[in-house]
Amino acid sequence: MSNEQSVPVTQVLAEASRRRTFAVISHPDAGKSTLTEALALHARAITSAGAVHAKGGRRGVTSDWMELERERGISVTSAALQFGHREHVMNLVDTPGHADFSEDTYRVLSAVDCAIMLIDAAKGLEEQTRKLFSVCRHRGVPVITFINKWDRRGRDALTLLEDIETHLGITPVPVVWPVGVAGNLRGLVEAADTEQFRRYTKVPAGTHAAIEELLTADEAAEQEGEDWTNALEELELVLSSGPGYDQEAFEAGKITPVFFGAALTNIGVKLLLDAVVDLAPAPAARPLANGGHREVAEEFSGVVFKIQANMDPAHRDRIAFVRVCSGVFERGMNVTRAASGRSLTTKYAHTVFGAERTVVETAYPGDVVGLINAAALRVGDTLFTGRKAEFPPLPAFAPEYFAVARPKDISRSKQFRRGVSQLDEEGVVQVLVSDRRGEQAPVMAAVGPMQFDVVLHRMEHEFSSPIHLDRLSYQLARKTNAEGAEALAKARLTDSEVLTRRSDQALLALFADKWHLNAFQRAKPEIYLEPLIATAD
Repeated sequence: MSNEQSVPVTQVLAEASRRRTFAVISHPDAGKSTLTEALALHARAITSAGAVHAKGGRRGVTSDWMELERERGISVTSAALQFGHREHVMNLVDTPGHADFSEDTYRVLSAVDCAIMLIDAAKGLEEQTRKLFSVCRHRGVPVITFINKWDRRGRDALTLLEDIETHLGITPVPVVWPVGVAGNLRGLVEAADTEQFRRYTKVPAGTHAAIEELLTADEAAEQEGEDWTNALEELELVLSSGPGYDQEAFEAGKITPVFFGAALTNIGVKLLLDAVVDLAPAPAARPLANGGHREVAEEFSGVVFKIQANMDPAHRDRIAFVRVCSGVFERGMNVTRAASGRSLTTKYAHTVFGAERTVVETAYPGDVVGLINAAALRVGDTLFTGRKAEFPPLPAFAPEYFAVARPKDISRSKQFRRGVSQLDEEGVVQVLVSDRRGEQAPVMAAVGPMQFDVVLHRMEHEFSSPIHLDRLSYQLARKTNAEGAEALAKARLTDSEVLTRRSDQALLALFADKWHLNAFQRAKPEIYLEPLIATAD
């Protein structure tokens, strides 16, 4: 197929304006996967939500396709869901629900234009939420806030907003306000229309959208009494003391529109979904690594933000998730991989809804395309046609846990090597090698210990090579150079080691703890030791 863009620029711009590409971020157990299901349910992309929380009977949600996710009831990998709502195309990129997988979440946030920050009404702001909000701020991703679980006992609404402003340094602006305290949710009132009240009736197990009833302000006052009066007074207090909603301030990260509801019972979810259409920005020009921008209307460009193998166990294939950044993607087109300058044919391209796939013929800025068995691709790769484009690389997080991997069965060494290579390419862990141990005993470097559980599970069940993981005592990693590696080798320290990262050949110096690192730096201040991105930033 010719690389010449066959779609008019006006159509590319029109299609891009219809796209909303967003992620949901939260602390574990705040209800992120449940909200993902509820959003898809309200968009009629599914007919029944899969978040059933009864013990022993929880079905995996649509976005949780991995067997390990279904077993543990948490999300440990990102998944892409595409569905329509109000003549818009919604690209919801689900993120891991556990702090140990922060690096995967960071990659996802490089591919979205907006994020929904989910907060548990009872627990308020939690550590992982704060970290992920910081990543959004760093990347310039505007944030919509959804205070979840208002149908259960929780904190006071005014206190929650105060915490957001105090701890995150962003002004919360309520778009929706709850009628009734947490645990006694009567319904919701919109800040822009206080003359009507949305009263909800729960649906058993939250499998379908809650029944909504519209009442006038007079009817609400008569039937809800003090709860209605208190809600209006609180809403007026917040709005009178704040700046009010402003789209430019939202996109600049100065304010966050706030919604209340309950994802499990599907209350307030449609208002949130409408807000993504109305408030979230459409795809825009993206900065390039060497300066300048790639405009939305230019020829095709995209960035690989996720690679995943074995999503379809029957075929044992590999899928690279590409966020379309500019132009139009057409299946079968030849694209160039910026890192190598080599051409790649995109014959096998799918859109993905959880583990389900549909062949995609055309995709526009904001869409997520899955390229099947594109073995040359790596996380962070830029693909383009026409004028060269290369987006900034996705930095690696600083690993804090290290373990040597060895096959339990030496006769399965071929499967072992293939599995380790695949996990490295996907970014499940950072794979390090050294002359001391060789390729047959790579070191797995992880942000959190649960990443090792995923490695063990996938090596056994997907690559048929069960492994041993022998933990190492290192806790810190720093990038270094050949001079630094030589200095550490000459020092012959038992509490440090230099290994090569397989993915980019970077040299990493590992230290037992910060005291050993500081001691070496005092002894050799001239040696280059650069911190990686810290997970606590």
